[in-house]
This record gives sequence, structure tokens and C-alpha cells, in this order.
Amino acid sequence: MLRAVSYADRIFEQDPEGSLRNGSCIRAPWNKSSAGGRLRPGADETGGMILGRIFGTDGVRGIANEKLDVELALAISRAAGMIIKAEGIERPRILVGRDTRLSGEMLQCAVAAGLSSVDLQFHLLGVVPTPTVAYLVKRLGANGGVMITASHNPFMYNGIKYFGGDGFKLTDMQEDRIERIVLDKSEKIELAETDCIGKISVNYLAIEAYEEHIYSAVKHDLSGLRIAVDCANGASSRTAKRIFGAVKAQASFIGCEPDGTNVNKDCGSLHTDALGEFVRKGNFDLGLAFDGDADRCLAVDENGELIDGDMIMAILARRFADEGRLKGNMFVPTIMSNMGLFKFAEEQGFNCYPTKVGDRYVLETMLRTGACLGGEQSGHTIIREYMTTGDGELTGLLLAETMLISGKKASELKKIMTLYPQVMINISATPEMKERLSDPEVKSYIDIETQRLEGDGRILVRPSGTEPIIRIMIEGRDNEKIKKLAEECAETLQNILK
Repeated sequence: MLRAVSYADRIFEQDPEGSLRNGSCIRAPWNKSSAGGRLRPGADETGGMILGRIFGTDGVRGIANEKLDVELALAISRAAGMIIKAEGIERPRILVGRDTRLSGEMLQCAVAAGLSSVDLQFHLLGVVPTPTVAYLVKRLGANGGVMITASHNPFMYNGIKYFGGDGFKLTDMQEDRIERIVLDKSEKIELAETDCIGKISVNYLAIEAYEEHIYSAVKHDLSGLRIAVDCANGASSRTAKRIFGAVKAQASFIGCEPDGTNVNKDCGSLHTDALGEFVRKGNFDLGLAFDGDADRCLAVDENGELIDGDMIMAILARRFADEGRLKGNMFVPTIMSNMGLFKFAEEQGFNCYPTKVGDRYVLETMLRTGACLGGEQSGHTIIREYMTTGDGELTGLLLAETMLISGKKASELKKIMTLYPQVMINISATPEMKERLSDPEVKSYIDIETQRLEGDGRILVRPSGTEPIIRIMIEGRDNEKIKKLAEECAETLQNILK
């Protein structure tokens, strides 16, 4: 068993007043998401229309200095700060992190100005993975957290994610209230008196507490494994080498030279081909790929072949069940998970609760059902024993440890489930086109086309919560058949929705 070295004393040396110690602050009004699958106006029960006016499925996101400019970041932060102040918390404390994007520092300044202008104190964490903010908010007794990132999107995009004092993302209701304050002026924002403007401080050592927490989840020495890690030129560039070094893995790294513009560029979880080639040439046992803010993880086996989020969830579900850790014998995927995962659950006797797309909705369902494991095909895997959000580095470590425990190669582990052929096509879409997805004409067309799959496949059409596109996903036994059908559906839907 590995023994972690505590960094708590070093962290609190930067906080002499003890304001960040556990239990010293009133808990945040942004409590954990109450389960129940609340939908935004215009949403349907399948998770289709889930866009707000400012917030998408994962915070606020847009091209920096265009849709997401300093004025919007300032306004949102003031509104969010006002919600906290309204709960009677005196001088609340907020943690702020960012990824490696060029626009991160600019938006960080805007967020800082907005929060301090309504009398909030906060600590800048610097470049950190998103789960770092979620974990440290609760660990250090802060009243909330902000992460500035656009996750897997190209560098020109950025975003803002908010967390409550318990490490959970905001609910739809809370985000809707912020939207009303910003767009409708539904509530007056009270600016702080001059002598009450919030203070800004820096706490870069806090990240070491997060690292300690993550690698302490691994109970075995991983020195026997050769692991290749792609950090996507993102936030894990700062953490991954120390974390994998702590578990003694023989790890090599790519995508660890961020310059502000190369985050996710031909690397990371959206571009695993480079990692696959690196693994094959280097004879590695496993490859792990993170995204820009390291809240997701995909993998490749020793042959460089993809292990996606559904496969990872199946592997971990089986392991946790064998260890008596799979609460209720259940896990939570999304409606976009591969049919093979649902067949796996049926064969293994696991309970499966598919939910809307977005890790926040996965978490909601996990909280409602008591599930300890959930995630998305894209690599967001939530392991509630350790984290309140997706964590790529944690997922990667546990996957590697599972290989060690089982004595199996990665290519053998992934055979635990059989993937159905799946085709995904994205079509450009305006907000108006996304709204029309609920029209009877659209639903009727999808029902008719689904019949062509003869009961052994499905068609899912949904708007992206973070991009101006509609996703068309088709599964079935015959790859050529579903590819042709997907192309036909894309063309027809574009014509119907225009």
C-alpha cells in the first residue's frame, strides 16, 4: 500500500487566518444537485433541448472575446456572488482555477473583478484540472469554486464552470436564476462598499492536496506497468508527472508543452491516434489520454486501439462488483452510451440507469439512485468514492491498477463488452433549428427511419449543449447500413429544420 505525504500544513501556511480550514466557514448555498432530472424550458425527457440562454450542459462556453467576453464573465460572476451573499454568508471564500488557454488569464481577471466587487474573497489556484477545484472547495472549506475552461474544445473557446461549497456543479435552477439576473435584471446587484471590496490571494500549493488525494486511491505499486500519458497540452501537464510518479508507474508523457494555443490540438482524448502510435512504437502496456481540463480520460490498449468511456465504465463496474464496492450493483451511463454497454449490464446482472447527456446529469442520477459509478462514452467517469465530478487522472490510475490486479492485458480487459457499430454525424445548427427538434414532423421521421433497423439498433438525435451543432447517432449490427442511414438522416433533417 502506498502512503501519501500530507501537504495540509504547507497549504495553510498561505492562509494564516485559517479561513480555508475545514469547518471554519459556513457551507455554501450552492448545495449538491438534488436529483430528479430538472429540465430547462424547452427540454424533453430524453435530454434533447437542454440549452439555457447563457449556460449550456457544462457551464458557460463560447469563443473567447466574442460570445464569452470580459463583460459577460464580469456580469455572471457578480450575479453568482450575489446569490451567495443573499444566503447570509459573511465574506464568502471562492477558489478559482483555469486551464492553459491563452484567454484564461483574461477571463480569470474578469471573474475576480466580478466576485470581489460584491464582497467575495477568493484564492487563485492557477492552472489546475477541473476536479481539483471540485475537490479543494470541499477539502478546504471554501464556499464555492470557479473553473475557467472549455474542456475538449479548441483553444479559441473558453468557458466558466461553477461549483458549490460541497464540490457539486450548480443545478439548472441556480443557473436559470443567474441568467435572469444578468439578462432580465430580475434582481438588483448590490456592489460592495469601498472598504468591503473582496481580497484576491494566490494559493498554488493547494494543488498538492488534490494530487495526494488522487494517488492515495491506488493501493498497489504500479512499477510493473509501462504507461504512456497524453496530457493534451492542458491542465494535467502540471499534475500528471507527479501523480504517476507517486504510484511508481513507468510513465512517459506527450502533450505536456502548453503554449496557450495548442490545448487539445491533435492530441488528448479527442485525437487518440497520436497516442496509439506512440504506444505501439514504445511497446507500452497502456495509453491514457486526457482533455484540456483533465476531467475525462480515454485509453488505448497495447496495440494502440481505443478503449472508450463505455468500456472503461464496464471494466470498473466489473472490478468494483468483484470487490463488493459497486453499490446497489448498478452504474449510470447516458442515453448516448453504446448499446453494447446495456447488453453488458444485462448479461452481468447489473442495474443500469441511463440519463441525459452531461456529467452533471449523470451525477444527479447517481445521487438519486445511490450509484457509486457513472459516466459518458466521451470519457467523463465519476467515481463517487473519491470525487464529485469526472476526473481523468483518477480514472486512468484505477484502470491501470485494474490491469495489474487482473493480470490481463488492456486488449483483454476491453473484451468485457462488445461494441455495436456506431456512426455519429454532426450538422451545423442555429438555436432555432435545435428548438425545432421537438416538432412532430421530426419525431415522425425518426420513428420511420428507426424501423429500418428492424429492432436491433436505434437512432438518437440531440443538440450539443456546448457547440452550435446537432448530433445524429445511429447504432446497429451492419456498419455499412447505419453509415448510409446516418448520411441520409443528416441530409433530410437539415432540410426539415431549415
